[in-house]
Amino acid sequence: MTRKPIRLDIPHAAKPWWREPWPWILMAGPALAIVGCAITIALALQSFSDQPILEGGMKRGLVVQKNPGKPITSEAR
Repeated sequence: MTRKPIRLDIPHAAKPWWREPWPWILMAGPALAIVGCAITIALALQSFSDQPILEGGMKRGLVVQKNPGKPITSEAR
């Protein structure tokens, strides 16, 4: 039985990019990160969005201060 010689001068037929496995493998990581981020945001909004501030704290914008009348010292931190 004789083998046919491999011809290196004839290029092989290239597949379209969506039929190759590597683009899908490389896109899987960022896609999973986006899904995980969406799940985290949904859980945070459902579970912790309306919690009251306890122990005498006061919310001013995005800052939550404890005992707004007293200055914060290094011992209170």
